[in-house]
Formats: sequence, C-alpha cells, structure tokens
Amino acid sequence: MKIRFTKMHGLGNDFVMIDAISQQVNITPDRARKIADRNFGVGCDQILIVEAPTRPDADFKYRIFNADGSEVENCGNGARCFAVFVRLRKLTGKHVIRAETATGVLILNVVDKYNVTVDMGVPELSPPKIPFIADAEASVYAIDINENTANISSLNIGAVSMGNPHAVAVVDDAAAYPVELIGPLIESHPQYPNKVNAGFMSIVNRGEINLRVYERGSGETLACGTGACAAVVAGRLQSLLDETVTVNLPGGSLSITWPGPGHSVMMTGPTATVFHGQVRI
Repeated sequence: MKIRFTKMHGLGNDFVMIDAISQQVNITPDRARKIADRNFGVGCDQILIVEAPTRPDADFKYRIFNADGSEVENCGNGARCFAVFVRLRKLTGKHVIRAETATGVLILNVVDKYNVTVDMGVPELSPPKIPFIADAEASVYAIDINENTANISSLNIGAVSMGNPHAVAVVDDAAAYPVELIGPLIESHPQYPNKVNAGFMSIVNRGEINLRVYERGSGETLACGTGACAAVVAGRLQSLLDETVTVNLPGGSLSITWPGPGHSVMMTGPTATVFHGQVRI
C-alpha cells in the first residue's frame, strides 16, 4: 500500500504530513517509527495525520506521532505546518482554520503563504492537570537531577502544559548547556508521570530568549513551538519577560505573546514545504 505525503518543517522541526481524508491511511506506532527513521524511512521528528473532525466546531482533526511511535497531544510547529498543508492540498480555502487535537480545538490564522499565527490556548498551570507531581501550584519548582558527569544535583523549573507537558529551566547559556545529558533525565523524571518536554532557556533581555528543547520521544529538535510558548509562560510567571518575546531556537525564531494567566498564548512563525512523495507501508 502506497500513501502520498508531504515533507514540511517549521524552523527545522520536520514533519511527514499525511492527508487521511482523500486517501485511506492506517498509521500504527510501528509504521510511524519506520516512516520517521532517517536512514531507512522518510525521516522526521514527527508524523502528522490530517483527518475529518469528530466535533462540529472544527474543520479538521489531526494526530501526531513522535519518531519513536508514541502519540502525543500537541505540537506548535506541526500546527503551523498543518494550516499550510490543508490549503496546499486544497482541502480548504479558509485562512482561519479550526483544528481538533487530543486536548481541544486550536485556531490557526494563515497570515500569508508561509507564516501562521496560532492561538495555542490558555496554558495549564495546575500540577495535576499538567500532569506534574507537586504539593501545590508554584511559579518555580525544585527537582532532583543527580547528574554526576555535569555535576548538577538539582534544577529549578517552571511546569506548564500547552496541551502537552513542559519543564522549563532558566540557564546561563542555552547554547553551552549539556542538554544531551540533562534532557533525558528530565524527560523521564518521576514527577512527570507521562514524561515531559524539557526546555532550557537563557534570557537575552526582557523581550528575547534563547531556547533549546529536548522533546519527549524525539530528543533535541531544532525548534519546538509548544516549548517556546511554555518558556515564555514560565519566564512571565517569574517576572523575567515582557508580554511579547522573540524566542530564538537552533532552527530560527518565533514570536510569542502572552498577556498573563487566563489568556491564550499566541505564536507566530514560518513554515516551509520541502518535497512531496509516496511511501509504501
């Protein structure tokens, strides 16, 4: 069985986009792993499946598989690529698109051919709903790491869900930080029962940060949209950042705006289409 796909990326965070509306598709975790394999498959950080919605207030539904085959709730860069993809495939002509995800409906505004603004919704800060094990809600939590190689025994983190869980640490220099050592330890930390995306941000000024993200199920990626949103939320809660922040990731920059608790996070950034193809599954 062959399926058509499009390879896209948002700031280097790359996706295999599959239209499951105009063709019959059955992606299992094993098939997702094979497609995502960079040596023997197409290669990507995540696979995004576009389906017909199951609720009346949405235009489409999408599902996301990590490179390891695990299914996740949300992806900011994937959401932007999705909005461009459904227009590219002529599945819709709308500029404002409502997308059903595992955790609710996202509203996407296609600004132009390449740029999309996404209403990422109100961030979840309640520990049980993230989920994160803590005695009470706080802007900063201390967690034990005990990484002997880097001599790091603990970290202060912000805990945020953007439809998927994030732990965000403020570090002196994100570029030099040992993400490859600390990222996996936070990803599987026992206080995060569903695992977590680990973000490491250094603050340039109140309107700009540098960020690296170790994504659960994929490892460090060149960009993470929900991670950028979570980092700004965590920084704002600690009174470190202004309302609108430029987030510099290894693959490029996003603009994130968050007025504060009770308000949605708005994310604006580019997408790119790499190639179209077919893959046998």
